[in-house]
Amino acid sequence: MRRFLEHLFSGPDRTGASIQTINRRRAELAKCTDDELKTAGREATELLEVFAVTAVVAARVLGLEMFDVQLQGALALANGKIAEMQTGEGKTLAAVPAVAWYAKAGGGVHVMTVNDYLARRDAQWMGGIYEFLGLSVGYIQQGMTVEERRRAYACDITYSTANEIGFDHLRDGLALYPHQQVYRPFAAAVIDEADSILIDEARIPLVIAGGQFSEEPLAYRVDRVTRLFRRYRHFTLDEYGRNIALTDTGIRAVETSFGCENLFAEENLPLLTAVQDSLHAHALLRRDVDYLVKDGVIESVDEFKGRIAQNRRWPAGLHTAIEAKEGVALKTQGRVLGSITLQNLVAMYPKVCGMTGTAATQADEFRIVYGLDVEVIPTNRPVIRVDSTDQLFDTKREKEAAVIEEIRTVHQTGQPVLVGTRSVEESERLSARLQDIAHQVLNARHEEQEAHMIALAGELAAVTISTNMAGRGTDIKLGAGVAELGGLHVIGTNRHESRRIDHQLRGRAGRQGDPGSSRFFISIEDDLFVKYGSDMERLEQDVEEVQRLVEGQNLDIRQFLHKYESVIEGQRQEIQRRRQQILTGAAPCASELERLISLATIDDLWSEFLATITDLREGVQWLSWGGRQPLYEYLNTVHSLYQQLEARIGEEIPRRLAEAQERGIDPTERGATWTYLTTDQPFGSWSERVMRGLATRYGGRS
Repeated sequence: MRRFLEHLFSGPDRTGASIQTINRRRAELAKCTDDELKTAGREATELLEVFAVTAVVAARVLGLEMFDVQLQGALALANGKIAEMQTGEGKTLAAVPAVAWYAKAGGGVHVMTVNDYLARRDAQWMGGIYEFLGLSVGYIQQGMTVEERRRAYACDITYSTANEIGFDHLRDGLALYPHQQVYRPFAAAVIDEADSILIDEARIPLVIAGGQFSEEPLAYRVDRVTRLFRRYRHFTLDEYGRNIALTDTGIRAVETSFGCENLFAEENLPLLTAVQDSLHAHALLRRDVDYLVKDGVIESVDEFKGRIAQNRRWPAGLHTAIEAKEGVALKTQGRVLGSITLQNLVAMYPKVCGMTGTAATQADEFRIVYGLDVEVIPTNRPVIRVDSTDQLFDTKREKEAAVIEEIRTVHQTGQPVLVGTRSVEESERLSARLQDIAHQVLNARHEEQEAHMIALAGELAAVTISTNMAGRGTDIKLGAGVAELGGLHVIGTNRHESRRIDHQLRGRAGRQGDPGSSRFFISIEDDLFVKYGSDMERLEQDVEEVQRLVEGQNLDIRQFLHKYESVIEGQRQEIQRRRQQILTGAAPCASELERLISLATIDDLWSEFLATITDLREGVQWLSWGGRQPLYEYLNTVHSLYQQLEARIGEEIPRRLAEAQERGIDPTERGATWTYLTTDQPFGSWSERVMRGLATRYGGRS
């Protein structure tokens, strides 16, 4: 089917001919009564007919006439591509014909977006079109019951965040009875803000945990030692500022403080891990930049969005180290029962497509990682935004002073200003220097409230300071008289590692042919250029060349990590297939008790397997492998561990069944579970040790 569609509708000539056909049919269908149009919608089976009917229904239900470029975007989606459509071009409506097309094929369509507010808004906003076509639509929100979720997933079309879909998949994987599962088999995914979900968030593990454990707060004891450590004397940082290595002085200090002869001996692995986590927390993570302390709780800040990442934790040891650093109460971590990344979740859908305002700069990654081509959709009206050259400075202090001056100068004209900052700390620092000017600060804590606030950023004399992604998914419309003043003026206070993030900020101005302007202010003290060793001369030549280099390195790292993870994901799916057969009764079970014991045993042993794999990644095994190929050794070890897991399952089920029968144990009493996000090994704590050969620094200590 995909090859047929590619042949039929790809290429500018074929696309243009398809749009002409759709528009001719639209003109005919526009004369139909509602009943006739509903009949046409139910009976439509050909792609162009579905598109034509949907476009007419959109005009009739919402009063929105679809532009040709929106139809072109919809064709790209139906062809299994990533459609790049600029801000303000109507992506939400453009997706509807393709969503309807996929839904009519049966099996259900999941429309993924970036937050609960947009999932609810878009489902309700577009719902009338789908219902007119005879298609059911639902949406998922945090806090919904199992039954509410099952009803939403049973609809032809389900809007949800990618995270909620992933968490539901993990919860389904722990169900003891079929009625506790909410999913149908995966069918099609249409991904809004595809760059955010498929790249920025793609490798962040979604975790389901359960049970409780209490252990001696080693993190607090370690913290009392490491908070006194100093760079160069006790530890060193690599050139990328991501990885920490203890010096001989630092090693001796730990060994003396804890009375151990060799910090790198296997029995001291928990101590070594706690020391590394503590050093990361102190040396690499900054309060009000990487995390906030709010009501006695550590709240992580999303690197790309500059916003509080709701329900996200760092890997258990690192999160605990930050809590110790800040002196807040330790959070119960529990044991990991299951985990999946969005990249692996999306790979489970037979049909995938997406749309975003910025994809072209990441076209290689979309193609290499997901097999998805990017199609750049032209704007409905020409973009007349003026993008000025970057202003370069030697120091952050000079740069920030220039930003303040630019805000004041532009504000005096009445032209609205949107300032995009990299961090919460930076946005609040700028705000403190603008107390004499009325302004809004958006740190993306409440999506619905901030969507309303960002929509007002184009009003006369408005000044809005926002972290990178606050209010994403919302158009900024110009207030009365603003167009004559030059439209919205966007100021970027940093260049991001990804050009795409910068383009997202610029794209907030100049929507639908509106005037607008943008300018970035950068200094050689900015994180990007310090981290990658750029000087002023190089920046003056080509800032984007630095970004392209970084994008390439990040892609290499993501591909490298995927090699390590792919084998685990394959094993997870194999275990889940075996478990599902037991759950549904497809595999013989002698009794209900044996079925429940079998499921509980698989869950327990899989959790132990995941913990062992985590130790394998984090621990001293890297050191003992020395100069041998770590990927080869890792895969061999994982394969051996999985074989042991399969053998243990076969041994444990009859043993636990006998124990349950003897003691009257109820296997359904399993305690609470909870879900959260974690980071993707934020400093390359295992992957970069392999990639950069850092493990060899410890080679002499065995």
